Amino acid sequence: MKHYIIAKFREGIDWKRLVPEITEHFQPAKAIDGVSEVVIHTSCSDKPNRFHLMIELQMTPEGLKNWDKSPVHSGWKSRYGEMLEGKAIFDCE
Repeated sequence: MKHYIIAKFREGIDWKRLVPEITEHFQPAKAIDGVSEVVIHTSCSDKPNRFHLMIELQMTPEGLKNWDKSPVHSGWKSRYGEMLEGKAIFDCE
């Protein structure tokens, strides 16, 4: 399955500067049992009604359970959560 985290940063947050740091933060996710791939997508639009970042994780259903309790997941929420104006989570086959 694919697990997407789609994020919009608050006004005034230099999200483009954060991309290398966020990419590095998510790299250990590939070591989580059931997670096989991590891809970071950035928006090519500066329109104010667009989200900025999409994090794509390829995982098994069991991998989702492991992801939910992982330090990478909790670290993402604690480090970047307050910077976000909005977030969507989407899972698909």
